[in-house]
Amino acid sequence: MIRKIIHIDEEKCNGCGLCATACHEGAIDIINGKAKLVRENFCDGFGDCLPGCPTGAITFEEREAPAYDEAAVQENKKKKELQEKMKHLHEGGCPGSRMRMLEQPEAAESVASAPVQPVSRLRNWPVQIKLAPVCAPYFEGAKLLIAADCTAYAYANFHQEFMRGKVTLIGCPKLDAVDYSEKLTEILRNNDIQSVTILRMEVPCCGGLEMAAKKALQTSGKFIPWQVVTISIDGKILE
Repeated sequence: MIRKIIHIDEEKCNGCGLCATACHEGAIDIINGKAKLVRENFCDGFGDCLPGCPTGAITFEEREAPAYDEAAVQENKKKKELQEKMKHLHEGGCPGSRMRMLEQPEAAESVASAPVQPVSRLRNWPVQIKLAPVCAPYFEGAKLLIAADCTAYAYANFHQEFMRGKVTLIGCPKLDAVDYSEKLTEILRNNDIQSVTILRMEVPCCGGLEMAAKKALQTSGKFIPWQVVTISIDGKILE
């Protein structure tokens, strides 16, 4: 459709970023030191970005462009607000709940005369579902392990067989006495999760974790491969 939309003259642009801040719809990004209209369907054509430009690099033009998508703009605003909220949450407060990405070295090749020391496979912090951020860099493209906290004590090779190559979240529905499904739904909905492994104990109270994870998978609106693995109290994988 032909409609009014902004035009950015990159030669005049000094990359100050005032236009990107002024654009409440999020249509403009600063890329390689220059303002760019990266989401034409986010530009409403009202020109809030024009008065703030100190170099006069922004003007109106009428041309072929996708229609303004109010629903997409609102969804993007909600996601940014959530990311900002989680950012502030993990910048301060208790050091134990601050978000971290952990780089773990691969284990060296085993030598017959010197047994290999176990290597931690933890890739993220915090790991408690209640403390975990909804959006985090380590969730993008991740294989997610949602584990009952007792499984790490019951199953001897927990790190190597289940945590390796995955982002780990743990919880105990009985002790936390909360429904994890809402938090897990937001994590699945707002990130590019590739697969989900639900690791639970054989005890009945662990069913709460499995049900919460399954509910989150259903309500996330995404098709994500998943599996449930059950550990016995004596540390064996139950078929």
